[in-house]
Amino acid sequence: MRNEHLILCLITGACVTVAAFFGRHAVTSAFDFVEQDLDGRLRALRAKPKRLRAWIHLWSGILVTIVAVIWLATDGLMLALLTGVLLAAGPWYLIRRMATERKQKIEDQLADAMVMFSSSIRAGLSLAQALDLLAMECPKPIQQEFSQIIGEYKMGKPMERALREANERLHSENFALFSAALLASRESGGRLNDTVERISKSVLEMQRLERKLRTETAQARKSAIYMAIIPLLILVVYFFVDPRNSRLLFVTPLGQLVLSMAVIFNLVAYFWAVRILNADI
Repeated sequence: MRNEHLILCLITGACVTVAAFFGRHAVTSAFDFVEQDLDGRLRALRAKPKRLRAWIHLWSGILVTIVAVIWLATDGLMLALLTGVLLAAGPWYLIRRMATERKQKIEDQLADAMVMFSSSIRAGLSLAQALDLLAMECPKPIQQEFSQIIGEYKMGKPMERALREANERLHSENFALFSAALLASRESGGRLNDTVERISKSVLEMQRLERKLRTETAQARKSAIYMAIIPLLILVVYFFVDPRNSRLLFVTPLGQLVLSMAVIFNLVAYFWAVRILNADI
């Protein structure tokens, strides 16, 4: 039986290798997409990924090995494939979640930073001096962004270029308005402090509405989490109540198919609920 499984794995591996060879352009495009997305997320987290493509290839090889081992150990192809998909998507999701949370913190801190900047300009400081003050006084993580902007400016990079690169790095509409006001002021003059103050008031109002929305949907978010956890708890309870039949979900092809579909539907339902609750204002 083990020999049959080994032969089946070898045949499957050969088929995957042939498919990868003839569809190498599609595989290359998929790796390019993953590399670009991860590179952008890691840079948003201020990480400097080195040899990211090599790490992606290594992780892909590890995943293939894990899938093969689970398949041989449990005789369950669906369970092995589901495990591989979860292990592949897990780190990617965590990195995207961390980048999103950092971006949200920057959005929350930006309005206060603009108020401080407007007060600094009104007090007679230059644009560079006001940004330097933000780099020293603002909390992290937005302090890191202002520190990079002013540090690049002091190293000789034009302020316009430093602001544009920060705008591309942060992907923030509010910061885009802030940087556009700074660039417009440097090119055509005008009362920069009044412009920034009006933008900060608009940002504060948007943040107030977003906080109100998050508060009103907090209970629904908790319900989505509970609904995602309850099926796992029910499975654990049934495993102790009727271990013989519960074990069939893990050792039979039909049971593994049912279990895999249940996990997929549960994840889809959870992320669908989260997407509905994360409405843009």
